[in-house]
Amino acid sequence: MMSDIMDAGANGYSENIRRAVTALQNGEMILLFDLEGREAETDFTIPATAVKPSDVRWMRNDAGGLICVALDPDASEKLGLPLMADIIREANRSNSALSRIVEKSGDLKYDSRSSFSIWVNHRDTRTGIPDNDRTLTINKLGEVVKNTLDGENIHFGNEFRTPGHVATLRAAKGLVHERMGQTELSITLAKIAGITPAMVVCEMLDDETGNALEKKDAEQYGNDHNLVFVEGEEVVEAYEIWLSSQPQKKN
Repeated sequence: MMSDIMDAGANGYSENIRRAVTALQNGEMILLFDLEGREAETDFTIPATAVKPSDVRWMRNDAGGLICVALDPDASEKLGLPLMADIIREANRSNSALSRIVEKSGDLKYDSRSSFSIWVNHRDTRTGIPDNDRTLTINKLGEVVKNTLDGENIHFGNEFRTPGHVATLRAAKGLVHERMGQTELSITLAKIAGITPAMVVCEMLDDETGNALEKKDAEQYGNDHNLVFVEGEEVVEAYEIWLSSQPQKKN
């Protein structure tokens, strides 16, 4: 895999993308910025299969945002994981008050819709919220995505229950061609890296203002902690290179 990335890099991948890919292949944390004018947020980002309790503790202490797991769109479909907004619209049939709550076109200032699916705990957790419990849930989410994409018939409810303490995010089918959220950016990076497309993301917040951490401050944090900082535009550029290297599907 590494030789493939290096070869691809010679054909156009930036040094920064290659560093990010190498880190993710090694199960390491990176920092991922979406876009100026969108959320303009930097997320801690790490493969779900690599997460340890110390990583959960690191994210909740130093990032401070919501710890979520972005999931591949094909795996999400096979596992039967809908968007939360669609669940609420369906529930509106028996509770009309929900129609006034569920997101509508124009509600979000940064995108046309959110990517939230259901919140889960693995069935082997107790309360689901301690670092060890969330780690188990996250690891198992990565595992079921891998097994599903490998062709196994997974019954999601045998492994997980909802409500829970880990938010799942369903990536758009077209990934960054359809939506430029951290969900799609992180799954796109997983595709480029050739790793299981289940990625943990957690927004970096500013302890003083309570807002998203400024980009320059996130970059400085990355420098101080030897973390690769990659921007959404770089991911999109790399994705086009990656797509061009993929075998063409026959009709």
